[in-house]
Amino acid sequence: MLKLRELFKRPGIIRVIGTHNPLGAKLAERAGFDAVWSSGLEISAAHGVPDANILTMSEYLGVAQSMAEAIKIPVIADIDTGYGNCNNVIHAVRKFEGAGIQAVCIEDKLFPKVNSFIPGRQELASIPEFVGKLRAAKDTQRTDDFMVIARTEALIAGWGQEEALKRAYSYAEAGADAILIHSKDTSPQPIIEFINAWDFCKPIVVVPTTYPTITASQLEELGVKMVIYANHGLRASISALEETFAEILRTDSTITIESEIAPLSLVFDLQGMAEFKKAEKAYLHGERSQPQVAVAATDGHLDQHSIKNGIAEIPKNGVRH
Repeated sequence: MLKLRELFKRPGIIRVIGTHNPLGAKLAERAGFDAVWSSGLEISAAHGVPDANILTMSEYLGVAQSMAEAIKIPVIADIDTGYGNCNNVIHAVRKFEGAGIQAVCIEDKLFPKVNSFIPGRQELASIPEFVGKLRAAKDTQRTDDFMVIARTEALIAGWGQEEALKRAYSYAEAGADAILIHSKDTSPQPIIEFINAWDFCKPIVVVPTTYPTITASQLEELGVKMVIYANHGLRASISALEETFAEILRTDSTITIESEIAPLSLVFDLQGMAEFKKAEKAYLHGERSQPQVAVAATDGHLDQHSIKNGIAEIPKNGVRH
């Protein structure tokens, strides 16, 4: 399996896409993305709840692990604030690393957080508190391959460039493997300003959800190492489902959408049916060699026809003769 840390050592920007289940992860891998973002927003939305620490760590972990088992490219888990204080972070790192996740991203907001693009409460933890979480995470990881990405929400909270840089340098010094600088501005300019002031002691990660005009190539020229398209798969699937469902009801059939939706052959392919059938051919021998026994109610006697055809009959009174 390709290691995320090796991707960070190679030249070129790392392109990552958000997903919320193994099917999406497989499609991301097929499309050619370098890694998958186990998105807190996508997973919570798929469960029909707000992205506000409503789900438990175990629920997020289960999804991330199922994706890691389904693909060969790295999975990066969005673990919000670490699900609590430093002890929760320690527990989370043990679990996610043990599940085959190659990196976790922790943000410097207070628990419980609210999604960065929701107006209103966006409370940040103190720098010492978040540094403690990062140190706990790095001291807990078992392998050198595992990575911890520190995400600062200073621009999201409106605290400005100076605070964002101060926090980013503190997190880098605490041992973070990369810094994710987040912004909800519709222009990439705040991110560009941050990057221009950064000394690149640690790689920079960005999430251009609200400033889509900038390209990955332009970000690479600026020095960004990783770009995460964190929720576009979810949003695309919502649009597709709404249109498909409405069309079925409008036309009273599926005839007008059959050419637009994936064929069942692709579904079976994504499920791994070829490997399934190959395993059956190789290993499924003799398990069903005995004749099937049909059970029927009789008056208590087995006739010759039933015996000849392998039918064991149970008498109507429930007593076998």
